[in-house]
Amino acid sequence: IYSQNIEGDGPIPTSFSFEPGDHYELDGKTSESGGKVSGYDPIFEMEVTKYLNEAVFVQKVRLKKPGKAITGYLEYMTCDKERCLPPQTVDFSFQPEADVAAPAGAEAEQPVSVAGAPVGGDEGILQPVRWSAKVENIGSTRYRAIFEGSIDEGWFVYSKDNDPDSGPIPASLFLEEGSGWKTNGTLMEEGEQRVDGVDPIFDQRVVKYKGLVRFIQEFTVTSTDSQAKGYLEYMACDDTRCLPPTPVDFRIDFAAGTITLGQEGEGGAAAADATGLYPVGAIDLANPVSDCAFSTSVDTRGGKGMWSIFLLGFFGGLLALLTPCVFPMIPLTVSFFTKGSQDRRKGLINATLYGLFIFLVYVLLSIPFHVMDSINPDILNDISTNVWLNIAFFVIFLFFAFSFFGYYEITMPEGLTNRVSSAEGVGGLVGIFFMALTLALVSFSCTGPILGSLLAGALTSDGGAMQLTAGMSGFGLALALPFALFAAFPGWMNSLPRSGGWLNTVKVVLGFLELALAFKFLSNADMVRHWGLLKIEPFLVIWILVALAMAMYLFGFIRFPHDTPGEKPSKVRLVLGALSFAAALYLASGFRYDEQKQSFTPLTLLSGLAPPVGYSWIYPKHCPNNLDCFKDLAQGMAYAREKNKPVMIDFTGHACVNCRKMEEHVWPLPEIDRYLREEFVLISLYVDEKLELPAEEQITVQSKATGTRKLMRTGDKWQHFQTEYFNNNSQPYYVLLTPDGKLLNSPVGYTPNAAEYAAFLECGLQAWKGMK
Repeated sequence: IYSQNIEGDGPIPTSFSFEPGDHYELDGKTSESGGKVSGYDPIFEMEVTKYLNEAVFVQKVRLKKPGKAITGYLEYMTCDKERCLPPQTVDFSFQPEADVAAPAGAEAEQPVSVAGAPVGGDEGILQPVRWSAKVENIGSTRYRAIFEGSIDEGWFVYSKDNDPDSGPIPASLFLEEGSGWKTNGTLMEEGEQRVDGVDPIFDQRVVKYKGLVRFIQEFTVTSTDSQAKGYLEYMACDDTRCLPPTPVDFRIDFAAGTITLGQEGEGGAAAADATGLYPVGAIDLANPVSDCAFSTSVDTRGGKGMWSIFLLGFFGGLLALLTPCVFPMIPLTVSFFTKGSQDRRKGLINATLYGLFIFLVYVLLSIPFHVMDSINPDILNDISTNVWLNIAFFVIFLFFAFSFFGYYEITMPEGLTNRVSSAEGVGGLVGIFFMALTLALVSFSCTGPILGSLLAGALTSDGGAMQLTAGMSGFGLALALPFALFAAFPGWMNSLPRSGGWLNTVKVVLGFLELALAFKFLSNADMVRHWGLLKIEPFLVIWILVALAMAMYLFGFIRFPHDTPGEKPSKVRLVLGALSFAAALYLASGFRYDEQKQSFTPLTLLSGLAPPVGYSWIYPKHCPNNLDCFKDLAQGMAYAREKNKPVMIDFTGHACVNCRKMEEHVWPLPEIDRYLREEFVLISLYVDEKLELPAEEQITVQSKATGTRKLMRTGDKWQHFQTEYFNNNSQPYYVLLTPDGKLLNSPVGYTPNAAEYAAFLECGLQAWKGMK
């Protein structure tokens, strides 16, 4: 950060603005010290004074009337060697005590309520939002309280306008009953970057903010001596995890024009001792019963790697080669280059350039998405997770499917194709490039639907424009290779099958695949909007019908407009038809009833494609996999002591997506299920549960994550238990305990690798058996 003493058109200097008052006066100027560096700054190309690691600013004051707060704000700017953040302001409020003397030899240091400074520095407690607040008199008896949250990069805070019954917990302001004031209207909000779209965490449309968010509440004050107390509740998530709803306590002193955050303040309730609130003693995290260790270094994003996207695009390009729009062009084009050139070497070079330009054409198609990504890094994610885009993909894929069936052709405008084709006569490199571009345009009726599938798949993953480029590169390479290879080795063309009806068969089969994928996108929209139209039962029925229809076509019982009349199915078609029929049988096996889990059996090959088995009309899921689980810690621990069994505490949340992934894809596996069903007592504690606590449990406690807070709801209680006992505030989080509350091994978070998760459970179980 930069010094107060900066001149010229350079960085914004650090400055302090004190609100005037008759209760104090400033004694001299604000001094500064710390890791001072003076010299040439490469960002601003000038000599500056700045601070690294630490900066200390001191302002002396003379008190005239003790008891009143000294308020104001500081403004500062931060930069590294390459970039700067915009100037930021931090409100402050000092409450000096005139009758408190400093220890001999020490300077008096008073606390300041700069909200958002991390409470505690313990590893494991995530605090991605720092809060400050101020109150403004906006005329006569009207006041405005402004709560400003500075949000870490990659994190979001959710709007007050989100649906409280599903998805993220909306921001809200809770006020204790008081006199001398009343609220004017509802809570207002504004932010630095407002994002409105379908959230990848919750799979539904939400409003959220990144960078900076402000919540504003107006008051009418009839007595300036009055105070307002309460808390602001908000929820923060990044792209892979969410923190439970977090309260920010505040006290507004209208007379002093100040807001104190994070504590009750003078006269408030003291933090109670939480001993006795939970049926376990203090947890020694550093010394579990067993120190068995295993790797849990997993990628929580679950996004596809660049190579897998590239290979997916390459496979799509190979499919495009086998369509009637592309396959016949291979021998014609290679023959043109080998026979139309002066020598074989020249023809080989031209054919290679032709293949290179085909590759470049498809890579260039991804460039506009990089431009959009640079303007707004979240735009591709916002587009891909939008419910209406999923519906649009459903309609587009239906359109593509019936085009592949032969009912109509999707082509580029004839004028565009003719203009590009005419440019081939220029000759040289330019002419070869336009030949490649012509191929891309005239083959669009076959390649367009495949490219559409690739576009949809890339946009709905986590890599954005780079993954799209990887996929398009693979697609272009698969199309380009035959032209270069067959030009280099013309004899290979003798092994190519002749064009014929089999090309149309390939096209129709692709149409059936497009038809099935169309309902995947409709299913996405259905789950986001909770329409209940495409639950697991109708989805499986539709895919079974598509697989059976494809088998009937391949066996020759169904024909489409471009099929050769009277043609008998080849052996390859009969084999493919048998595979399609087998796929229908596999899909039908998804209706097998699992008595132990009391739900349908999930199909491994459909993971991520079909709705979860719990999204069902017949067997809706409540407790995961029909396990015996407790939702209350005291009841679960009492049962564990009665049965003398170890405990697994599952810190989870209704709005926790990774919790659902563990419950639906890892817990049902046989090697995991036996531990949860037979060896451990499962206690699931929902940190976002909104049920009110009994009056006797609504106490004020000290929290590592939020400072002093009042436990009002069941979720507050489990949040506090997790942060205070286990020094962690993210979900899912799994803890193995003995019935009397001793830690068996080190807890873990999201662990989608079944072998690692099983090793964690086995480690805890062996530790328990070793104690008996």
